[in-house]
Amino acid sequence: MAPEAVHGQVLLGTGPPTREELLVYYPAKFTWEQLKCFVNSGDLGLLKRDKKLQKRYNAWAEGTKEKYGSMVNYLLNYRLQWGQPDTLSLLGSALDESLPSQGTRELLDPSVSRPLPPIPPDAPPYFAADTPKEFISIIQNDWPYSVPPEVEHTLIWTRLPVFHPDLISSSIAARVEQDGLWGFTGTTTLPPSPSLLPTYLPALSEWGVTIDKLIRSAKGTDEEEALVKRAGSYIDAFVRQRWVEDEWETAWFVNPPVRSSFIT
Repeated sequence: MAPEAVHGQVLLGTGPPTREELLVYYPAKFTWEQLKCFVNSGDLGLLKRDKKLQKRYNAWAEGTKEKYGSMVNYLLNYRLQWGQPDTLSLLGSALDESLPSQGTRELLDPSVSRPLPPIPPDAPPYFAADTPKEFISIIQNDWPYSVPPEVEHTLIWTRLPVFHPDLISSSIAARVEQDGLWGFTGTTTLPPSPSLLPTYLPALSEWGVTIDKLIRSAKGTDEEEALVKRAGSYIDAFVRQRWVEDEWETAWFVNPPVRSSFIT
């Protein structure tokens, strides 16, 4: 993409941003403690992308849909690399520092939809720590939330169900459908309490977020809370396995279906 401006020695482009662009043009709006509090609040909608970066994303998305026919085609035919490391991101992970970057990967006809191959009958019933790699694509978020520069925003895509009736009791199904799931690894301290939200919400003032606008479930009974923890236990095990706790601190979350959709 042709650069639009120069700030020092960093060019401002129009596609997915480089790490340098994020530092110069889209500095983090939130601290790590604030982000953990937002995740732990029960409303994952508090996680935001820089508004200027969102505008850049919107323009890129329109061009991407023109080229690939839809965002679904872009993801399935280009961006997601099932069972392979992410070599396309401009924001590489420290876990993949030894990997060569491809930078780009083209299809002969990017607008032709290529559906996923069928899930074999012997595939696992749902996503877990031992899910075979051919059912997973782990990539960096090319358009990350407004996170500090030392924080990585990684996406885990899977062809297997995450919300599965064997894992999610009917008594908490509606709650999980609304709130999603989340957890924390790599730390011996408790995550920031949602009671701190009034202190941290001013960081979200430009998005017009106030405490009365939060959409979240009330704290459940001890039994319900245990069931929610169990529902996320397989994801938590996967995260602990990939991001070794002696080296990484994570805040992981699974968006509820209402926040997992995108315009095709």
